[in-house]
Amino acid sequence: MTDDDGRPLDDPTSTVQHPDPGKATGDTDRSTPPSRWPRRIALLVLAALIGIAAAFGTRFGTDPGVVDSPLIGRPAPNITLPQLEGDGELSLTDLRGQVVVVNFWASWCVPCREEHPDLVTAAQRYREQDVTFLGVVYQDQPDQAIAFLDELGRGYDHLTDPGSRAAIDFGVFGVPETFFIDRQGTVVAKVIGTSDL
Repeated sequence: MTDDDGRPLDDPTSTVQHPDPGKATGDTDRSTPPSRWPRRIALLVLAALIGIAAAFGTRFGTDPGVVDSPLIGRPAPNITLPQLEGDGELSLTDLRGQVVVVNFWASWCVPCREEHPDLVTAAQRYREQDVTFLGVVYQDQPDQAIAFLDELGRGYDHLTDPGSRAAIDFGVFGVPETFFIDRQGTVVAKVIGTSDL
């Protein structure tokens, strides 16, 4: 077979163009050379890794449980709560001049169960240095909270929080959460999760 000029069809100088059977007629090759894609993907992966490292790098060397709170540097909420066991109430303002550690907890909270012995030990250790620990029962039944203390021990006062007003005032998201209040009544730290005292 020859073309209109008499040249064989497989002759490279032939003017007749044969359609590529794998390509639709009229299509043009618009793809970028395959060698560019691996480079682009590698650059995107590198940029993502740098972004992740920058985000996490600012937290390395810090305790992930210690978090910012709008209360830090401000006066602690003025709360008065009933005692879990026995009669009477306790007010934070009555404890001015002491360092106060306020721990929100519940009997159904597994991390609360884990940290409770450490809190009891710390309360005993710092009692002579005018550090007062308070446990505030968070969304729990008093009888279940008392059973929790019967099983794991006491060591400091525990209060109930009817209507979760204290939890709301402190901005509690869940339990356990622990707040540290200085001698002037200012919140100086907040720990979310198990405290390592």
